[in-house]
Amino acid sequence: MRESTLADIRRHAAAQYPRECCGLVILSHGQEHYVPCANIATAPNEQFHLDPAHYAAAEARGEVVAIVHSHPDATSRPSSHDLAMCEATALPWHILSWPEGDLRTVMPSGDTPLLGRPFVHGAWDCWQTCADWYQREWGLEFPHFKRDDGWWENPQGPSLYEEAYEANGFVRVDSPRRGDLIVMAVGRTAHPNHAGIFLGADGELPGEASQVEGAGPFLLHHLYGRPSQIIVFGGPWLPRVRLVLRHRARGNVAASIDAEKMCEGLW
Repeated sequence: MRESTLADIRRHAAAQYPRECCGLVILSHGQEHYVPCANIATAPNEQFHLDPAHYAAAEARGEVVAIVHSHPDATSRPSSHDLAMCEATALPWHILSWPEGDLRTVMPSGDTPLLGRPFVHGAWDCWQTCADWYQREWGLEFPHFKRDDGWWENPQGPSLYEEAYEANGFVRVDSPRRGDLIVMAVGRTAHPNHAGIFLGADGELPGEASQVEGAGPFLLHHLYGRPSQIIVFGGPWLPRVRLVLRHRARGNVAASIDAEKMCEGLW
């Protein structure tokens, strides 16, 4: 980063203190620039939400090459949310501690482990774990779905899994096989709000130490507020099942049946 860019970031952090500042580094006509953006988070002293209109305006000026924000009265150490969003945006994140002035750069790895990742809604959550499994195992790509935390609690709001699965290549099936998406209702919820990948009898993931125990069947999932993991799928999980979905890319799909009967006869 050029010293002039860093100086602009520091000035923005000082002006916004004790709020978190946020902005973008762009390349325009071969020149690097820092573009300060508005932080529209509801608690700007603790987090940032970069104004989408400002992001779009910066994109119109040049190529966005990095995201910047400050940590007021804290170190530049990235939070779990910072790490997750760095991966989600696939861009470097520059974090400036202020007023200390230390700058740290976090680079996306592009290969976040499926197991043990912390929960960050909208970036590392149950759907993203499933989407990442599909991408790694089968090469399937899905668009990013905007999802507000707690969307499942509003009876008048959209039921995201139920409304989106057909358009994204899934069909309902009568019983699961490896790679099927199991959609469940967990906790007090107006809509099915949790999903996992049915792994069948083989709970191992290539390149990861899953350390599964028991005879299966196994499920890869990421429960709210907990690290992602593989569990034995049975017992109390079965009454929570609302949909068993198979992607059309895998073929051999069957007609759907009543969810309650499906739960009774899964195994």
